[in-house]
Amino acid sequence: MVNFSISEEIRRLWPDTVLGIVRYTARIEPSGEALLTAFDQTVSELAAKYDMPNIAQLPHVQSTREAYKALGKSPTEYRCAAEAMLRRIAKGNGLYRINNCVEVNNIISVRSGYSIGSYDLKNLEGDVELRRAPDAEHYPGIGKGSVNIEHLPVLYDASGAFGNPTSDSQRAMLNEGDCEVAMVIFSFDGAVGLNPWLEQAQELLKTYCGAEILEVNTIK
Repeated sequence: MVNFSISEEIRRLWPDTVLGIVRYTARIEPSGEALLTAFDQTVSELAAKYDMPNIAQLPHVQSTREAYKALGKSPTEYRCAAEAMLRRIAKGNGLYRINNCVEVNNIISVRSGYSIGSYDLKNLEGDVELRRAPDAEHYPGIGKGSVNIEHLPVLYDASGAFGNPTSDSQRAMLNEGDCEVAMVIFSFDGAVGLNPWLEQAQELLKTYCGAEILEVNTIK
């Protein structure tokens, strides 16, 4: 079992950092009709609800922006994934469809305002720690070239950096097939708001992905 932790540096610079973990097994595959209907409905509802100016003021988005500043990263140049997706929705650009587990990941993210990463555990080595990335650190991003992760809060295993609240690396991305997955909810305003979303994530994963939930945990 992979253990998650938060570095002392992150705890010192932003004490309200918490990780919500849902570990599960599922078959990663194209999303079915019912999931795509729920996905599109979520996008439509949020497009009607939000405009550009108020997205940055959403509580979980705002706390992530403040944590980025505390760690030395510009939250305007490097927006967290939840904010970036909500901005796409508010502009009328919708969201990309990837696969069933990523769709669930993104539904929870845009509904809650938490940035969330989902990682294929077979591609990780050893335990995982959330750290402040050092100067000039980069990795190959999903659907992108080299991503500048300097000073972001980044997940590291024994092989190096692989995920953060802005853009994940290619190494642990979810590809089609049977997988053991860790969904990681990045919270920068404590654990108070996490439980309802951890519960909703489990429900959607079971309903739309046939997931077997192995572990649910909160790391402080």
